[in-house]
Amino acid sequence: MTKLQTSFAKQVGIEVPLIGGAMYPCSNPELVAAVSAAGGIGIVQPVSMVFVHKHDYREGLRLVNRLSGNKPVGVNLLIEASSKVYLERNRKWLEASLDEGVRFFITALGDPRWVIDIAKKKGAIVYHDVTERRWAEKALKGGVDGLICVNNRAGGHAGHLPPDQLYKDLQPFGVPLICAGGIGSEARFVEALKTGYAGVQLGTRFIATTECKAHDDYKQAILKASADDIVLTPKITGVPVAVIRTEYIKKMGVEPGPLLNFLLKNGRTKHWVRTMYSLRSIWQLKQSLQKGSSYKDFFQAGKSVDGIEKIEPAGEIVKRFAAAAVAG
Repeated sequence: MTKLQTSFAKQVGIEVPLIGGAMYPCSNPELVAAVSAAGGIGIVQPVSMVFVHKHDYREGLRLVNRLSGNKPVGVNLLIEASSKVYLERNRKWLEASLDEGVRFFITALGDPRWVIDIAKKKGAIVYHDVTERRWAEKALKGGVDGLICVNNRAGGHAGHLPPDQLYKDLQPFGVPLICAGGIGSEARFVEALKTGYAGVQLGTRFIATTECKAHDDYKQAILKASADDIVLTPKITGVPVAVIRTEYIKKMGVEPGPLLNFLLKNGRTKHWVRTMYSLRSIWQLKQSLQKGSSYKDFFQAGKSVDGIEKIEPAGEIVKRFAAAAVAG
């Protein structure tokens, strides 16, 4: 078995154990396809596909398949049960994905059991996002095949444990583990594989690519930022989210005020507040994607910004990372 033929790579049928992570609003079909075409596996984010990039969902999947040369592609499903309408929409996206040949899914923010019950009938593989052992235990009881281990270097909704500690905590479960967070350079990729991870997931690195349709202001902010510029704030979605500390973020502040803090800790109000903030952030992120700094300097990113030095094709990143792993 070569260094790239990890348990994950063999499981999903890819050449390089590297996931192009699903990102709202940055996961446009061209970016997803470029990662898969180069030997990794790109992940479709349905909300981005339909509501940001304006594709009919099935036609969007077919576009990704054509652009990738029919290489393996995955789909991300956010399955939090707070909205029956959204859950039903996810069910339709899941069924459409299976019809179109998708056989790899990554679930997050809920109990993946219902996804597994449907997906397994078609022989699909399901991984679940986790940030610590207790969530991993729940996901594994539901029947997931592997875990996306979101660490404290990730963008978006980051975890709180460093990559090595998270691996130590989850390795005893005996399923493939994917390192998610902080992978911006070849060295970090090689380090994750040497630690024992079966693969990595990159998000921020793929925003700074020629295929990504994010505004150039977003890409330039990533190039200019260092790991110290990444801060966590609950004022975006109601739960801590990693963003670049731009002038807008400095002015807004990262800590919630007394009222917001009370509402977020109150059992009766926290879910309502989080939903309200999440809906607002969805609109804000879309505006930032399209208008850049002319709207607001609000850019999600992880600490992997430290290893990102230029905007380049996504396929070149995958190939360079693969070469480094083979050599290392």
